[in-house]
Order: sequence, then C-alpha cells, then structure tokens
Amino acid sequence: MRTQVGIVGAGPAGLLLSHLLALRGIDSVVVETRSRAYCEARQRAGVLEDGSVRLLREAGLADRLDRLGLEHGGIYLQFAGERHHVDFRELTGGRTVTVYAQTEVVKDLIAKRVASGGAVHFDVVDTEVDHLTSDQPVLRFTGADGTRHEVGCDAIAGCDGFHGICREAIPPDLLTVRERGYPFAWLGILADVPPSTDELIYAHHPNGFALHSLRSPTVSRLYLQVGPDESVGAWPDDRIWDELQCRFELPGSGWRLKQGPVLDKGITPMRSFVGAPMRYGRLFLAGDAAHIVPPTGAKGLNLAMADVAVLAPALDALLHGDARPADDYSATCLRRVWRSTHFSWWMTSMLHRIPGADDMEAELQLSQLRYVVASRAAATSLAENYTGYPELPAGTNLAR
Repeated sequence: MRTQVGIVGAGPAGLLLSHLLALRGIDSVVVETRSRAYCEARQRAGVLEDGSVRLLREAGLADRLDRLGLEHGGIYLQFAGERHHVDFRELTGGRTVTVYAQTEVVKDLIAKRVASGGAVHFDVVDTEVDHLTSDQPVLRFTGADGTRHEVGCDAIAGCDGFHGICREAIPPDLLTVRERGYPFAWLGILADVPPSTDELIYAHHPNGFALHSLRSPTVSRLYLQVGPDESVGAWPDDRIWDELQCRFELPGSGWRLKQGPVLDKGITPMRSFVGAPMRYGRLFLAGDAAHIVPPTGAKGLNLAMADVAVLAPALDALLHGDARPADDYSATCLRRVWRSTHFSWWMTSMLHRIPGADDMEAELQLSQLRYVVASRAAATSLAENYTGYPELPAGTNLAR
C-alpha cells in the first residue's frame, strides 16, 4: 500500500487531520485499534472554544454541531455559599464556548470520512511505525481480517493518545517529558435529567470540587472530586446525588439539583503531561500523544484540534518541498500547549480541595476566587483563556 500521510489513531485529532488533508487533496490512511462502534460510543465531555467551532464550520463539519451544540456566554463560579457569573461575551468582546461532546465530534468526523471514501481501518492490531528518519517512513498493521499491511508514507502522524505507540517510537534521549500528577480524580456521571443550570457551574466546596455541565436540554453531565484510588463501586447512585446536592447547595436560594437515572459513570485520573519535541524525523505527534491536561480548563479536545490545524498546512508545505512549517510545527504548538497547561493547572489548583492542606491553603484558595469575581482584569484573564487564544490557528487556510 502507498499513501501520503499515515495516521495512527481515529480519535478527534487523527480524524480531523485526515479530513483537513483531504480538503487539500492529500491522501491519508487512518488506523485504529478500537472498533468503530466503540469510538462512536465512548463517552467524553466537550467544551469547544470559539476558534474550534469556527474551524469545524470552515471545514464543513458543523451541521449537527450547529443544530445540537449549546452555546454558552460564560460560567458560574461557586464558593463560600455564593454563585457568581463570569460573562465571557462582555469580557472578551463577544467570544463564547459551545458544549458539544467529543463523542459527537468523533461521530461527525467518522461519518464524513466514510462518506468521502476515506481510508479508515478499525479493529487493527500490531501497529508499527518504522524508518521515521527517512523521507519514506513506513506504517504497518494487521487488519480486522487478519491481513498484514505495510504502507509507505511521506509522513506519519501519531494521534494515538497517551498510551499509543508513536511517542514511544521517539528515542528516549531525544524526548523531554514533564509531568505532574494530582492527588485526586473526577467521578463523572451522565444522567437522563434536564440540566439544573443554563451554564456550567464550577463549585469549590470543603468536601471537594464539583462541576455541573450539560450534554443536551434533556441530559446532564456532572462531576465530583474523589480520591485517586476510589472505585466506581464505592459510589452508588444515591451517594453520588447526595454529595452533588451538598456541594452545589445554595442556602436560601430555592435552587435545587434535579436528579434522574444515571446512564454512565466513570472515574478519570488527573495529570498534566507534556512531551517535547512533537516531531521526530517524519513522525509528528498531535493531541494526547504529546500532551495531557486536567479537564478543569476544558482544553484537551481543543488542543488536539489546534495541533492538527497547524499540522495539516505544515504537511501540505512539506509534500510540496517547503520544510519550514514542518520544522516550526513543534515550537508553534507547544506555545499553545504550555499556555493551556498553565491555565488548566491554575483552575485545578484554585477549585479543588487539596488533600492534607491546612487552613491557610484553604483561605488562599478563597482569596483567589474572590479576586477573580471582583476584579475585571482577573475575570478577563479567565475568560480569555477559557474561550481560546485568537492569535493562534482558528481554522483559516483550510484549502491550499
């Protein structure tokens, strides 16, 4: 087999890259170890930055997004028994975010690639990448029917997530890894109940952090801070709802959390991770293969999309004899990655109860929260970071 770009991983980064390359007339082959059904059913949250929404619209991928996405002009910060609104539109000159789950983004991308005749192989095993420092790298895999394939490529994109093979293919002495683990995790539920809020609520509480998000007008997504070693079995539905009600309670307000059947639940560990550089020879990393952020800042999906918005034109230029954008790819993406990593760390540190923290630590967190809601400058900084960075790729120059 022969293609121009081999793509490992059919998550949002790999699928979007394949589509953006197709818009430029560039062939690709996408390989994925999971089944199509698994990829389309895997529950993932999704808050899309203003620029991510524009990217999907310009790429012709926003039909369902525009019908089903929930545009939000701000968030609520809750602490010390009070709830405060941070108005993104007013603070940023009109920028918003849109709640549209990563699960739905992946469905849209798969449907588009299949309808366009794109080569997407699910249920593959024994994936390998080789000859990465040559100008003809090789992608090998065994298809679902047991056939072994060897694909000659001009470049390979590693979009295979944190546990994938592509980052591991970079020699350890050439890869610098910086990471931080957090002493807590998120217990997340998907509930068949209308949201109790019009915009996301980020709650700081002595029992721990809680987040009320939305999936649709009839389905809610909610999270609780729990210990890093907690098991889902220790949290029956009644216990989850009682704890959510406690952490979101607003005495005297009359507000109450709506409850309903729990459709899905799971525990997500919290970490910050950045691997650099994001390129080795003709191998380019994108998305979770290169970086992980805690979900507090809603940046993971947006970083993956921003990576491939840079990578697609860089590969186009490389295939047409101009290596400069490809040479700049890692440095360009890492500027945004580190900004998002800092913002995600800052939101996480400000909002979560730190195990073992003393009273001084708790008061410092409250002081920071009060400053954010009282200072226009501080609120603007949060709003600008949350809605995205307009000076970086937002979907322009999709076609060559």
